[in-house]
Amino acid sequence: MKNIAYQDIVNEVAGLTLACSRLTPSCTAAMMEACTKERNGNARFALEMLIKNAEVASEAHLPVCQDTGMAVVFVKLGQEVHIEGGLLVDAINAGVRRGYQENGYRASVLDPITRVNTRDNTPAVVHISLVAGDGLEITFMPKGFGSENMSRLYMLTPSEGMEGVKRCVIEAVKLAGSNPCPPIVVGVGIGGTAEKAMLTAKEQLLREVGAPSEDETLAALEKELLSSINELGIGAQGFSGDTTAFAVHIGKYPTHISALPVAVNIQCNAVRVSSVTL
Repeated sequence: MKNIAYQDIVNEVAGLTLACSRLTPSCTAAMMEACTKERNGNARFALEMLIKNAEVASEAHLPVCQDTGMAVVFVKLGQEVHIEGGLLVDAINAGVRRGYQENGYRASVLDPITRVNTRDNTPAVVHISLVAGDGLEITFMPKGFGSENMSRLYMLTPSEGMEGVKRCVIEAVKLAGSNPCPPIVVGVGIGGTAEKAMLTAKEQLLREVGAPSEDETLAALEKELLSSINELGIGAQGFSGDTTAFAVHIGKYPTHISALPVAVNIQCNAVRVSSVTL
């Protein structure tokens, strides 16, 4: 049994929130590649400004975007781990609270009915998976709501098949338009139940931007959908152009014989993810 102190978790999570001030390396690489290939002058200018903005944010420890999101935290908790001094979720929330307040990140979380702000960007949305071993892996993703508001769930009939899946993904991106601040990453979850499909879609946003699925069938579908989405011509920040999406990432889960759930979760151009293992 491995013991991990509550305060150690608080400290590590507070550090993870610095992701709000920097893009992931794979996102930066995708943005620079898109800028190099972009033929539309306005879209290229928008990409250049996004790249410059990210550089300034990282150097000055400022938010990449004013929307520092709702903290979404994915946890892989080893069965041989014991948390000493408090509850794991409480430690995560304490870390988010400290990180957002110390770094001056915007507090965007409020009660959905009264609309009263919690003033510290908590509570986080925490997903915990129990795994073998004595490790504790925590991954932090600040999810802005320009993109989160564009989430969609489709409950298809099995007869609609893969053509139906493709239609739904393209429709979701088309309806989103410039709202999620493209170029975007499109997370797709196929199968499971309604909530499992949505979670699967969001989990795909944790992958390195452009990294293909290990499943050959899904990898081929990702490539096909990326091409179709970029042909929509929405472009960087909605200025038209060659790159509406950096990548399409697809995950799947077994589902019921009478169902074909399809979930779409979109990430804006600012992919911000950080992770630590204790």
